[in-house]
Amino acid sequence: MPIDETREFIPLNIAVLTVSDTRTPEDDKSGDILAERVAKAGHTVAARRIVPDDKGLIRAALKSWIASHGVDVVISTGGTGLTGRDVTPEAFRSVYDKEIDGFSALFHRVSFDKIGTSTIQSRATAGVAQGTYLFALPGSPGACKDGWDEILVHQLDYRFRPCNFVEIMPRLEEHKQRK
Repeated sequence: MPIDETREFIPLNIAVLTVSDTRTPEDDKSGDILAERVAKAGHTVAARRIVPDDKGLIRAALKSWIASHGVDVVISTGGTGLTGRDVTPEAFRSVYDKEIDGFSALFHRVSFDKIGTSTIQSRATAGVAQGTYLFALPGSPGACKDGWDEILVHQLDYRFRPCNFVEIMPRLEEHKQRK
């Protein structure tokens, strides 16, 4: 996957959201993995929060970051499974302007190579809301590593070719400029 060294890296402000009824700041391995990788890539961890598996609380966290000029991207971990408490995809979809369908498809392809058909139990999702990218990854440390290392580290790097999410950021809300 080619990096165009003639382009300057553009650091993004990325918020990390852990969705869990049981995690605390002391044992949030998946949130730690994402925050460490975000910082190592040269981006800023703009905020970090843990919220319970509750659609309203997840939605409130997303909406506050979407409204913030200090957050370009939100990456969450947890709540994407099939159990009764897993409501992260529903909360995310309730705020999307547009869903990024290819993210889920690519995440499942990457995941299949690692865990086989068990990937079918994930409902990883992504979208855009008011110019902010939103990505919901499963809660396992392995899934967070795969989502970041195989997809997001590239798509959130302006130097990545042939195209990336960063280069289209200025145009995400161009519809508001129309008269």
